[in-house]
Amino acid sequence: MTTADQGSDDANDVGTRLKAVRLLRNISQRELAKRTGVTHSSLSLIEQGKVSPSVSSLKKILDGIPITVGEFFTLDLQNTDQIFYTADELQDVGSGSLSLKLVGYNRKNRAMSFIIETYPPGVDTGHDMMAYRGEEAGVVIEGEVELIVGAQCRLLKEGDSYYFSTTQPHRFRNISDQPCRIVSCSTPAKHF
Repeated sequence: MTTADQGSDDANDVGTRLKAVRLLRNISQRELAKRTGVTHSSLSLIEQGKVSPSVSSLKKILDGIPITVGEFFTLDLQNTDQIFYTADELQDVGSGSLSLKLVGYNRKNRAMSFIIETYPPGVDTGHDMMAYRGEEAGVVIEGEVELIVGAQCRLLKEGDSYYFSTTQPHRFRNISDQPCRIVSCSTPAKHF
């Protein structure tokens, strides 16, 4: 290992990236030192940008994570997608009085739809049954809802859940006099 020039961005980039990858994989410096045979103090100096590892030393360290040198330098550590959402940041993609609050509406390449659904009394997903390629699962967290999937019909109450292939025609309907809330997830992501 060589001592890095104080102004060297390369050493700082490698050290900052190494620390981020190590923390992402939930590995302590001491654990990584034990896995690689590189001293804990050397790892600390690298992560602080005070020492620049040789290519062979970096490969030895990365083998302990494990991650390839190529993955190490191309891993997106600056993910700009929003992670946390307040209640008022959820996009309502429902219609009429049916509220469908979609978590992660603004995420690029969203792979699933995670929704907080609110059905006031008498409200349903429409007269026609829905069907599309994918799967859906959910849990009733308040009230009750009638769920029809194909030829099966069930009144689901608080705490009850479901999981089905959405290729089967289905429909949700609140037949009670109380609001119903469901937390659901479906794939592939619906783009409203």
